[in-house]
Amino acid sequence: MKKFDYFGREAVEFEFDGRKAIVVLADEKVRTGKWLLKTEYFDAFPDTELHLVDRGYNIAYLDNLNRWGVDADMDAKADFAAFLHKEYGFEPKCVPVGMSCGGLHAVNLAARHPEMVSVMYLDAPLLDFLSYPLCLGESKAYDENVWEELKAAYGFEKKSEVLHFRRHPLDNIPALVQNRIPFIMLWGEIDTTLPYEENGMLLQKAYENTDIPHEIIMKPNCAHHPHGMADDSRVIEFIERYS
Repeated sequence: MKKFDYFGREAVEFEFDGRKAIVVLADEKVRTGKWLLKTEYFDAFPDTELHLVDRGYNIAYLDNLNRWGVDADMDAKADFAAFLHKEYGFEPKCVPVGMSCGGLHAVNLAARHPEMVSVMYLDAPLLDFLSYPLCLGESKAYDENVWEELKAAYGFEKKSEVLHFRRHPLDNIPALVQNRIPFIMLWGEIDTTLPYEENGMLLQKAYENTDIPHEIIMKPNCAHHPHGMADDSRVIEFIERYS
């Protein structure tokens, strides 16, 4: 177990079931049992997470086998949540923070283990593998190496197999609705890596005729990066309201 400073906050790194795990603790004066689960890219664009730590939330992270949201990673996160509840007193439900491929982890987790998710914070989540990494629609970000990653994660041999695949993140959206999982989602208006119409809009349409709390914030003149917002007050307010 190794303690370290994470942007001025107390953090510890350790091994959990053979995976690297990280916990960032809020100051004892404000600490609650509420926690954020950074689903991928642990230290990427952490500003909103740090603002929530200062308001009593904690952060946890568990290494993934890959960034494509396989079931083994979702089940490992569920085991990790049980450990954090027992050892740190964290609440049974968390707030998955999912950016880009991390967003597909958040969606898959909420669908497979809804009992451990209170509200999702999503930022340009990947929901359709045909959109990316295959780039069969409007995405301008094709990379053969990324396609090789997806092939290895799910055992694909040919791109044509992905056309008939029924375990895209988007296929988990009905489970999110059924379990009434709230979400707040950010998206750059000029994102050509993960076009909104091929990804986020699928989630928007599934929720728009329901009374499940959800909010979508489009960021003008913003591409896929940077994630987050300079003024994240709306995000923080939503998370605090529903977690």
